[in-house]
Amino acid sequence: MGSREMVEAFCTDLPKLLVSGETIDFVKQSAALCILKLFRNSPDSFQPGEYASRIVHLLNDSHMGVVTSAASLIEALSKKWPEEYKGAVPLAISRLSRIVTATYTDLQDYTYYFVPAPWLCVKLLRLLQNYPPPDDPSNKARLLECLEGILNKAQDAPKSKKVQHSNAKNAVLFEAIALIIHMDSEPQLLVRACNQLGTFLSHRETNLRYLALESMCLLATSEFSHDAVKKHQETIINSLKTERDVSVRQRAVDLLYAMCDRSNANQIVAEMLTYLETADYSIREEMVLKVAILAEKYATDYTWYVDVILKLIRIAGDYVSEEVWYRVIQIVVNREDVQGYAAKTVFEALQRPACHENMVKVGGYILGEFGNFIAGDERSTAKIQFELLHSKFHLCSITTRCLLLTTYIKFCNLFPEVKPLVQQVFQTDHNLRNPDAELQQRSIEYLQMAKLASGDVLATILEVMPAFPEKESSLLAKLKKSKPQLEEIEREEKEKRAKPSAVMSEGSTSLVDYDSASDNTATLADVFGNSSAPGLTLNSDEVEIANKADISKFVTKSNAILWEDDYIQVGCKLETRNNLGRLGMFYGNKTSQPFNKFTPIITCPGALAVQLQAQAKPVEPLVAAGTQVQQLINFVCVQEFQKMPIMNIKFTFTDRAGAIQNFDKNFYLPLFISKFFEPTSMTSEQFFNRWKSLGAASQEAQKIFAAQSPMETATIETKLKGFGANLLTEVDPNPDNYVCAGIIHTQTQQIGTLIRLEPNKQAKMYRLTIRSSKDTVVQTLVDLLGNQF
Repeated sequence: MGSREMVEAFCTDLPKLLVSGETIDFVKQSAALCILKLFRNSPDSFQPGEYASRIVHLLNDSHMGVVTSAASLIEALSKKWPEEYKGAVPLAISRLSRIVTATYTDLQDYTYYFVPAPWLCVKLLRLLQNYPPPDDPSNKARLLECLEGILNKAQDAPKSKKVQHSNAKNAVLFEAIALIIHMDSEPQLLVRACNQLGTFLSHRETNLRYLALESMCLLATSEFSHDAVKKHQETIINSLKTERDVSVRQRAVDLLYAMCDRSNANQIVAEMLTYLETADYSIREEMVLKVAILAEKYATDYTWYVDVILKLIRIAGDYVSEEVWYRVIQIVVNREDVQGYAAKTVFEALQRPACHENMVKVGGYILGEFGNFIAGDERSTAKIQFELLHSKFHLCSITTRCLLLTTYIKFCNLFPEVKPLVQQVFQTDHNLRNPDAELQQRSIEYLQMAKLASGDVLATILEVMPAFPEKESSLLAKLKKSKPQLEEIEREEKEKRAKPSAVMSEGSTSLVDYDSASDNTATLADVFGNSSAPGLTLNSDEVEIANKADISKFVTKSNAILWEDDYIQVGCKLETRNNLGRLGMFYGNKTSQPFNKFTPIITCPGALAVQLQAQAKPVEPLVAAGTQVQQLINFVCVQEFQKMPIMNIKFTFTDRAGAIQNFDKNFYLPLFISKFFEPTSMTSEQFFNRWKSLGAASQEAQKIFAAQSPMETATIETKLKGFGANLLTEVDPNPDNYVCAGIIHTQTQQIGTLIRLEPNKQAKMYRLTIRSSKDTVVQTLVDLLGNQF
C-alpha cells in the first residue's frame, strides 16, 4: 500500500472525499488515514492549499474516529506547510480545552480506563508543538489552563490500579510536558513539570524513569527550570550507579551533562569518570567527549583539567578521539602556569605498567616541549625521560613513532647530554630503512640535523612551539537557553536570520592540506558547536536561489559550472576525504570591464551552521576584464545535514552604455551529505548480513519511480559511482540489480550505508532502497539519489 501509482491515482480524490459533507464518518476516518499513509510515502505529490482550511475544521467533528484521524493528518501536514495549516492552532486548543477542563463534557462518553480521549489529547498536544505559543491572549490563556489542568490531574490519586490507566494518563502528561518545554516561556509551568518528572526518577517502571530523564534533559537547558533540575542531582547520580538498564543509565549521563554548571562541575565530572570505568562499551566514546567538554568548559584550575583528561586516557584510552588529546596539548602550550605540572603528571602516567598509546602521544609531545621543567629532579632526568619514552617506542603505531622521533630531536636541543643516545636511535636500520616513508624520512633528516647543525641553529629550529591561536569555542559560548536537539535549533533559526558559518579569513593560496596543524587545533567543543561570525545574514527559506533548478545534477558530479550568464561564469571543483572537504571556486569575468567590489560570502543557514563548518580564503575585490580568479573553501562535516551552503556574490561593473550595474545573486553550493562517503568493499554474504541487521523501519527508506532517461548500464554505474559509495559486483543474486556500500564520515561518528537499486526495464521503473545505521540519513540519501535516473 502507498505505492507511487496509488498516490498518483488517489491524491486528488481522497481530499475531496474527506471534506465532503455527504461522506459518512467511517469513510472520512478511512480517507484521512489513507491520505496520511500516502503523504508519508510521497509528500511531494500533495498540494497544500486547496483543502487546508476545510481539513483543519475536522478538528471540530463530533465523531471520535474522524477527529482523531484528522488530528494525525493535520499534525503531519503542518510540518510541511505550517503557514497553510496554522488555522488548526486555535481549533486544537479549543478542542483540547473541552476535553481536559472540568467545566466541559466533550467526548466524556469516550474514556479509556477513566482517562477521557487520551490518544486525541496526545495528538492535539503534538500538533501544537509544530507552532510557537499563540499570540492571541485568550487562546494562550486557554492553553495554559489546559496544561495546568493536566499537571493537576497527574497528582490526583489513580482511579484504577490497571496499568492501562497509568499508561494513558502518563501519555497525556508527557506530551503536555513536551509542549511546555517547546513553549519555553512559562517559568511556573516549567518548574512544575520538572517537579512532576522528579517523582518518576525512582519509579519502579523502567520506561517512566527513562522518559523522565529524557524530558529533564530538555528542561535543564531552559534558564527557567535549570535550577529546579539540579535539585534532583543526587537521585540522578544514584540512577547512574544502581540502574540496571543501560539505556536509562545513558539518559542519566545525558542529564548530568545538560545540568552541569560551575557549581557542580567537579562532582558531576568525578561521578562520570567513576561510571566510565564500568560503562557499557557502546556509550564510552560519547561519555569521553562529554567529560572532556565539561572539564574544559568549567575549568577554573587547569591542573584539574589536565588531571581529568589524563584520567580519561587511562580509563578509556581506546575511546579518546584525536580532538581530546589535541585539545589538552593546546591548553598546556598556551598556559605557562600549567606546563610544569603537566610535564610531571604525564611523566608519572608513563611510568605505569599499562600505558595507552594516546598517553604516549600526549607524554611525548609535552615532554618534548617542557621536559626541562622536571629534568632537575633526579627521578626524572633527561636520560630517564628519554629511556622511558623509548621503552614504549616499539609497541606503538607508525604515527606515534613519528611523533616520538620529533620528541627525540627536541631532546637534542633541550638536553645536549642525550644527543648520542638519540643519534643511535635515528641511525638504527629499523628506522633508516623502515618501509614507512614518513618514519624513514624523519629518521634520516633528524639524524643529519643532530650531526650537522650547530647549537644555535638547533635552538632556532627546535624552539618551543608558539601559543596556538585561541579559537572561541561555540559550545563554551552557548547560552543556557540553547536547545540540544537539532530540530529545536532549526525552529529557533527560522525565527531569526542565520549567521554565516565562516568569515573570509587569510589562508593558504593552495587547496587545504588535510594533515595541517590548523585542522588539529580546533577546540574539542567545536565537535558539537557552531563556528559563526558576523557578516552577511541569509535564510534559505527567505532568499531567491539562482541555481535552485539545476543543483540536483551535481549530486553525482564533483566539478561543473554552477552559473553562467553574459557577465560571469561560476565553476567549482570538490574534493573530500573522510569528514573534510575542499571546494575550489572559479569566477570568470566575461565582460570587457572589471568587476569592482567583488564579494563572495558563504552562509550556512539554520541548523546547517551547527552541522557544517566552513572557512574560506578571501579574494581580491577587483576582477580584471577577461580574467578568472580562484577561491578555496574548506569544510568540516560535524554531523549529518540536509541543507546546502549558500554563496552570495556581489559586484558592480560598467555596461556598454557606460551605466553602473549591480550584480547580487545567491547560489547553492553543491555540498551534500553524500559527498562525505568512503567506498567500502563487501562480499555478498557480508552485504546481506549487514542488510538484515539494518532491518528496523526507521533505518530504511525506499522510493519507486519512473525512469527519466534511458536505462543504460554504463550510465547507471557512472551515477552510482559518482554518488560516492562503492559499486559492488557479483553481490546481488539478481544480476540486473545494483548494490553499493559506503561509510559517511562526520566529525562525531561514522554512518554505515547500504544501497540497492532494482531496475525494471520492461516497466521502465526503478525501486531504490537505502538502509543506514543513522535513521536521519536514509530519507535524505533516497531523495538525493532518487532524482538521478
